[in-house]
Parts: sequence; structure tokens; C-alpha cells
Amino acid sequence: MATMTAASTPTWATEKPTALLVLADGTVIEGRGLGATGSAVAEVCFNTALTGYQEILTDPSYAGQIVTFTFPHIGNIGTNDEDIEDLNPVARAGAVGAVFKADVTNPSSYRAASGLDQWLKKRSIVALSGIDTRALTALIREKGMPNAVIAHAPDGMFDIDELKRRAAAWSGLIGLDLAKDVTSGQSSVWRETPWVWDEGFGEQIDPSMHVVAIDYGVKRNILRLLAGLGAKVTVVPANTGAEEILAMRPDGIFLSNGPGDPEATGDYAVPVIRDLLKTDIPVFGICLGHQMLALALGGKTAKMHQGHHGANHPVKDHTTGKVEIVSMNHGFAVDAGSLPTGVEETHVSLFDGSNCGITLTGRPVFSVQHHPEASPGPQDSHYLFRRFVNLIREKRGEPALAERA
Repeated sequence: MATMTAASTPTWATEKPTALLVLADGTVIEGRGLGATGSAVAEVCFNTALTGYQEILTDPSYAGQIVTFTFPHIGNIGTNDEDIEDLNPVARAGAVGAVFKADVTNPSSYRAASGLDQWLKKRSIVALSGIDTRALTALIREKGMPNAVIAHAPDGMFDIDELKRRAAAWSGLIGLDLAKDVTSGQSSVWRETPWVWDEGFGEQIDPSMHVVAIDYGVKRNILRLLAGLGAKVTVVPANTGAEEILAMRPDGIFLSNGPGDPEATGDYAVPVIRDLLKTDIPVFGICLGHQMLALALGGKTAKMHQGHHGANHPVKDHTTGKVEIVSMNHGFAVDAGSLPTGVEETHVSLFDGSNCGITLTGRPVFSVQHHPEASPGPQDSHYLFRRFVNLIREKRGEPALAERA
């Protein structure tokens, strides 16, 4: 905007950037800062979901990542204490940075307890708005997910050379075990059941089965859906041994989602999973749990070019022949070609053909890559929790539940 001085000489006022996204290749993207001040180094991905930004940013699977939201308007409905997914909000497990196109506005929802900017500060998430997120998404699609530093300084003072150095020096997610940073500190029992409109969350008071959930970065809504189907859920830390798990006499074992490289976490998790597979206890894995189950069965995993992040991904279930729209969040994938005899591929992505599910032939063991708890995302895959529960019921000689209620 032009202004006039006393001598009628025109000058031009330009807005000084208060946030930067500095990529490892030296690219500097300028924007307006919000959320926490300071900086964070991480991998940049993009998420195509239209809703659920609070659930996305609190998903522990996003540890070590900066999330670029492709939907332009984020923050319109504010934040609250119900729409979080990490078990311990004080630990702030989840994304370390966020990138938005439009500036965050005041919330307009009866459920809002605070605005997004205030909530981001509380969560220590560094954020940036006012950039062309379409161009950044296209860059990631073309070149892959870059390492970067996101920085926010209200005075606009940055040491850009130092930020470039940090971005280029970060080793990235390959070989990085992040589950140890987001897992529970001790065992606990989960009783909360799914949210009901105008009622809130319920409580499991009369469980009919016992599920032990190994927490590699588990999400709350996964545990709620298990509890809602009658399970007493005992959550145990990621490094819990097989002997201790089996001493709890579980009817089923759940391998949770989580962040980082599955091969790195697998150093201590895979031997435990292999020992658990020596029993006939039903096993269900999601996301990182799916990848490590594949490793335990002799398969391999690999880093993806751009990953899958969003709530609109089409996946085909070969067991039913149906296509479902699912929520995805992963940067590593199981190599379907590496799966040994006796391990069947059950689900596949219709975007790129990558593996999204496996089962162990003749055994009550299966897993999926996507997030069927639908938080955020569509509920097409809720049936997988009933499928797991039915494996437990079958083992006990009880009639099966309908997979789709």
C-alpha cells in the first residue's frame, strides 16, 4: 500500500515476514507466524483432509513432522478438550509444525473452547500462514517430503543461514525410533467409550473381554472403539515384553499406530511380536503396528516418496471386494512383494497400489495401514474393530457380531 511523505514522495510499505519454512535444499518460504515462537526441525508432509485439524495435529503418528494443510481455511471452528488424540496432552505428542494458506480467524462453533492460535501456543506447535500451499504441495509431490526448519519470530529477525544449515544437517526419519518418545510411561486401563452427540463420551463398566494395546503412539479413538465393543483395554508401553503381556491373560492383542521408521522401532518391538504370535491369541495392528507385524512375519518396509496423509483415500478390501474411503497417515509402507508365503495381502491403495492390509493364513492375525478409527475421517472402516472382536468371540465359542451394524 502506497503512503505519501511530507515532500509528497511515494513510499511503499511491505509486510515483514514473521515466520519462515526453510527447506533442506535452501528454499526459503516466507509467511506470517502464529502459534509457538521459536523453531523446529522436521519432515514436511501435506494432508488433504477437509476437517479434523485438531485430531491431525495431536496424532502421535505425526511426531517429527510439519503438516501442510491443503484445505485453505483451517481453525474456523476453534479447539476444545474433546478433539485430541494423544493420551497425554502434557507431553504434546504429535506434529511439531503446521502450515496454512489463509490466516486463522476467530472460531465460530458452539464447541470451541479456545482459538487455534492460542491452542497452538499451548501445544508448542510452530505455525505459519499466508503462503501458497498448493505450490508447496506440488513441490512435495514432485520431489518428495523434504526436511525443513519452521521458525516463528514476532520481530521478523531470523538467522537464515543457520536455519538452512539446520535443515540440511537433519538426518530425517529413516532409522529414527520415535515410538519411544510418544509411548505411555506406564501401563493403564482405558475405559472411555465413543462420543455421542449432546452426551459426550461414555464409560466402559461391564467389559466382556480383555485387550492389551501396545502403545507405539496410540490414538484415543482407537481405544474408545475397542471399549465400545465391550473390551477392557490395558495400554502398555512400547517396550513391554511378551512375558509381561501374556501374564495379563489378554483375549486379544492390539498393535497401535505410531511415528518414525518401523525398522528402528522394530529392533525391540519385532521380537516381542514374534513371541506373541507363537500363541493363538488374536492380533490386530494399525499403521506402525501393521508395518511391524509385517516385519515380524518376514516382510520388509520402505520409505515412501510423498506418503499418504488425508481423510479421503480409496482402499479396496479384497476380503469383501468393496472399496472404502479411509483416513491415512504414514510415510513408510509395507513392501507387498516381500511378504512371504502364508501372509496374504487383504487391502490395497487405489491411489498407488501400495499395501494397506495383511492377514496370516489360517491364524487370527491381521492388520491394516490406514486409520479405521476415523479420527478424523470417514467411518467406512469401523467394521475392522468388529472383525477383531469377532476373532476373540470365535475363539471363545461365541456368536459373531455383524461387521457393519
